[in-house]
Amino acid sequence: MDFTNERVLVTGGARGIGRAIARAFADRGARVAVGYRDNAEAAEETLGSLAGGGHLALGGDLADPGIARRVVESAIEGLGGLDVLVNSAGIGRHHPLDGVDYDAWQDAWRRILAVNLLAPANTSYVAARHMMAHGGGRIVNVGSRGAFRGEPDQPAYGASKAGLHAMSQSLAQHLAPHGIGVGVVAPGFVETEMAKSRLEGPGGDAIRSQSPLGRVAQPEEVAHAVLWLASDEAFFSTGAIIDVNGASYLRG
Repeated sequence: MDFTNERVLVTGGARGIGRAIARAFADRGARVAVGYRDNAEAAEETLGSLAGGGHLALGGDLADPGIARRVVESAIEGLGGLDVLVNSAGIGRHHPLDGVDYDAWQDAWRRILAVNLLAPANTSYVAARHMMAHGGGRIVNVGSRGAFRGEPDQPAYGASKAGLHAMSQSLAQHLAPHGIGVGVVAPGFVETEMAKSRLEGPGGDAIRSQSPLGRVAQPEEVAHAVLWLASDEAFFSTGAIIDVNGASYLRG
């Protein structure tokens, strides 16, 4: 897959899955805008690891609709256009129904939906409007296995990712006539800094045993699926949701 001279924005690109996605695009010739919330040091570290040149970092909390718009518009201005948007930014928070009070329940739902669903909706809107006027493009959203199997200890996370999947498929239908493909990658557990404490804790072996491969995904494996969905060869697969969970959850 060749992305030479493609212009790509990766939200949540400073760490973890987003960093692996940004590196994968840069390795294949793309110029990348790395979106991050507030960890400028991590974003700069990611920039320094990218092959090629012309990359940039864009900070801001995408839960704010105005900032979401500004980040996409700044990417378009800084890169001279936008061919691919990858919505990788996301958060999770434990809030079991019988383990938090009502105020904490409300706060978890507000924050998680704002970051995981409304922010991608807003960045996709701004990016798609630009792509519609400039010959097409690709939008790839990072969803989750949890959208299908449930997240009993963080139901807002599961609901946000299920909403992201549904939104992506709706946009795929609407945007296809404009030459814009939309797809989703739905990982299970991935070996990132965010998952490190759980993977190294007493429940780590149980998590790894969920897959018959006996391990969790590497960020680069998720990135490879994102690249495929963003490629020209995958355009007829617009609307697809690719599971990257090592057969830990199989859906009909």
